[in-house]
Amino acid sequence: MAHHKSAKKRIRQTERRTEVNRARVSRIRTFVKKVELAIAAGNAEEAKAAFLAAEPELVRGAQAGVLHKNTASRKVSRLAARVKDMKPLA
Repeated sequence: MAHHKSAKKRIRQTERRTEVNRARVSRIRTFVKKVELAIAAGNAEEAKAAFLAAEPELVRGAQAGVLHKNTASRKVSRLAARVKDMKPLA
């Protein structure tokens, strides 16, 4: 256990940041899952709407440092390609 005041403070800060980052990652996963569920259901309109909501979340996660920039970019690209390939219901 930490004995120095600064080490104790650092532990408190780390716990706080960890909690915030876990919430961010969870939020990102939720948005991505909504897109994937819409794609699986074959609903092009819903998938597009979900993708437009998920993309900024992924970018924000990269800016916050919970995802690597290239990871976020790759996920956005792959989701966009899958949404684009869907046939709209006529």
